[in-house]
Amino acid sequence: MKRRGYLRWVGLGVLLLVAVAYIYPFLIQLATAFKTDADATAHPLTPWPHEWSVAVFATLAQQDFPRWALNSIFISVTITIGRVVFNSMAGYALARLRFRGRGAVFGAIVAILAVPSVVLLIPKFLVLNQFGMYDTYAAMIIPLLADASGVFIMKQFFESVPLSVEEAARIDGAGPLRTFWSVVLPMSKPALITMTILAFQGSWNELPHYIVSRQDPALNTLTTGVASLVSGELGQGNQFPLKLAAALLMTVPVAIVYFVFSKRFTRGTYEGVDK
Repeated sequence: MKRRGYLRWVGLGVLLLVAVAYIYPFLIQLATAFKTDADATAHPLTPWPHEWSVAVFATLAQQDFPRWALNSIFISVTITIGRVVFNSMAGYALARLRFRGRGAVFGAIVAILAVPSVVLLIPKFLVLNQFGMYDTYAAMIIPLLADASGVFIMKQFFESVPLSVEEAARIDGAGPLRTFWSVVLPMSKPALITMTILAFQGSWNELPHYIVSRQDPALNTLTTGVASLVSGELGQGNQFPLKLAAALLMTVPVAIVYFVFSKRFTRGTYEGVDK
């Protein structure tokens, strides 16, 4: 018993050290956002400012940061809705509908997961340019409206739904689309919430696709805008507070979406277990 208690305290100590190592960079980010350039240079790893300052937030407001934020919100929300809708429909079709070539289609989707996204950047640019979509919101949104990982997740979840539920719906006269929309989809709350979190986080943090799909500064998102933020007249000095203040503001929406939907995901999972 003593040995077991000792091992338990050792395990808790290790977990505490891992938690501190994981949280400490976020504390550095939060503190540096309120430091001056001189303080950030002299004390880069101190998790509190020696001299508080909010000047960098005023600098961000004077730049195009608000426009970048609006672009990111519009694009991310649109992509999230599109992925939830199209990934769900594709996943249900692959899980339940019987059609020729279904196995080949699913194999191609799995194969896409093994392809590094950076390999597809030049083909994306060429396709968008040939279709006359380059440098538009459509070019930034349409190629990301569905993704292979989302289709795979939804297919695996739909296969866990009992067939008896869909058979009962068909007996009542519901077709495939009605069965999907009114019966199966409401039962897929945990998978849909997971899809929402992953889709919003992925589109909000996306950078390579936004670089190759536009060049107009008016179409900058937070990722592309912040990447070029410390160039030109803002490129002097280390600019640690400016960079980390922008990164802090970028993190807030993703954190809100995660905590809101993760709570509902846990609640939906427990409800499913109870049923």
